[in-house]
Amino acid sequence: MVRVSPAIIILGQNSLPIAQTISAVFPGSQIYGLVDRTSNTDINFSNFGETLRELFATETPIIAICAAGIIIRTLAPLLSDKRAEPPVLAVAEDGSAVVPLLGGLHGVNDLAREIAAALGVQPAITTTGDIRFRTALLSPPQGYYLANPEDAKTFISNLLAGAKVRLEGAASWLWESNLPLAQPAPTGATPTERIAPEAKLTIRVTEKAIVPTADCLVYHPQIVTFALTQLSDIEPEIAVSFVQQVLENADLAAASVAGFFALKNEMGNPALEAISQFFKTPVRFFNLPELVEFDSVKLIEYNACFEITAAQIALTAAGANSQLIGYDRTKAFNCAIALAAEPIDPSAIGISRGKLAIVGTGPGGAPWMSPEVKEILREATDWVGYKFYLDLAGTLREGQNRHDSDNREEIDRARFALDLAASGKSVAVVSSGDPGIFAMAAAVFEAIDFDAKPEWQGIDIRVAPGISAMQAAAAAIGAPLGHDFCVISLSDILKPWEVIEQRISAAAKADLVMAFYNPISKQRIWQLGRAIEILLETRDAKTPVVLGRNLGRPGQSVRVCTLDEFQPEDADMRTLVIVGSSQTRIIPRKYGDVWVYTPRRYDLSL
Repeated sequence: MVRVSPAIIILGQNSLPIAQTISAVFPGSQIYGLVDRTSNTDINFSNFGETLRELFATETPIIAICAAGIIIRTLAPLLSDKRAEPPVLAVAEDGSAVVPLLGGLHGVNDLAREIAAALGVQPAITTTGDIRFRTALLSPPQGYYLANPEDAKTFISNLLAGAKVRLEGAASWLWESNLPLAQPAPTGATPTERIAPEAKLTIRVTEKAIVPTADCLVYHPQIVTFALTQLSDIEPEIAVSFVQQVLENADLAAASVAGFFALKNEMGNPALEAISQFFKTPVRFFNLPELVEFDSVKLIEYNACFEITAAQIALTAAGANSQLIGYDRTKAFNCAIALAAEPIDPSAIGISRGKLAIVGTGPGGAPWMSPEVKEILREATDWVGYKFYLDLAGTLREGQNRHDSDNREEIDRARFALDLAASGKSVAVVSSGDPGIFAMAAAVFEAIDFDAKPEWQGIDIRVAPGISAMQAAAAAIGAPLGHDFCVISLSDILKPWEVIEQRISAAAKADLVMAFYNPISKQRIWQLGRAIEILLETRDAKTPVVLGRNLGRPGQSVRVCTLDEFQPEDADMRTLVIVGSSQTRIIPRKYGDVWVYTPRRYDLSL
């Protein structure tokens, strides 16, 4: 199973270099920095205790660059079930010490070793079993699952007291350890021959669904590939129950399933998504030409027992020296099961369901981004967008790709991003402001609507909102959007100017506050002047106008004038214009500045 990305906590700016070194080891990790004491972090927090306890409660691994004592005192009230404890580690501010504190059942010692290796130090591992036996029975390596962790503590205590153990099954990490085996493996013996009948303890490595006992630790190797074809529109819950039944009939442990596999045309099928979520196991996809081919003899042999495509998928996923062990036809799908020779990494097989997130970075840089957007950007394999906006989004981590395009290529950019996601990538389409307001979200859905490519249907698409330019401008001057308002783009590239004039006139007559996007450009120099003329036909000349420029960026300015003072040359493409209603007010401030707001109540006498 894929490890959850850790949270790296720092309390001061001196810890940032160490945090960045650690973060580079764990793609998707986020650096949390204490407000007013840190900068250039992914997430800011003001209360250390609340933040740490919230992360712990959501089972997020925690790497805190601070003294161990403060972590222990903070989390002590939550310590009740060690099986639910995520890994928690303390790291010295200078990187000289890495101390695993909690999460022995979830790989904290392995995490400590990875961090220590990155920092060039030795981890302070104190677990006696890990030290003496050169292996961690409580947290097996990737590809193995411990079925009965509740028995492990007593089991390890008995080993430390001198008990001998019998090893049944193949697992190199165990037979290469210093475990007290009752008899050494004979020269040239395979792991399965390393058996000691007189031992009182047993370690069994098997894909079978067996019932563990206190004197027998059971590890399930993730060697089962489960292929599904011809999925119907059956309810996801029923599909899950069918998979459970198939595994039970085959006498296989669910924990031994390395992955579920299907053809690419099933990408996005709700039944597959439900199966993946229930078993906490990934679904991977193949194109038909990628599947292994059978020779004529095997084709006849398999056709008698297996549905050929499902068999091909299962064997392709399991790799060389694999074998088919089962097939079933249910009301929901056809399926085949194969066994790999060794535990497999499903992330290296086929492709995952493609993801496309259209994100808004806000009008400025990192401080304007939501935690959701920051997380998406960190986890994406590819960033797509206008170069200027990608620059605002920040720097790429290792392994990410950036795809720049011109600002006028929205539809082509959307198509490119969709094709990239359809190939199994996790794509972030970057907009400034909010992506759903005159930005890339609409362009993506427009491409989907009009191109209707079948391969785009299975993509997992989401829109992550951002702070819009009108929100930023309004917040900088007060609350001019405090009552009913509308938003109009003055660009006539994609709609006739006649339509824009009609909307300005209608909004003015309705007495709505108006936020104008794209007020002027080098090619469009007269439209803003005409908009002012239309407004003055029905709106008072002293109506407040707010001009916000370069919001959230160097050179930000926000100024206020009245409608009769407002001139087209006061704005450019980086300016957001807000024109007040009859209710909008200006409040003078003590030292010459003003606030602008629109009351929540509407006074007809004005």
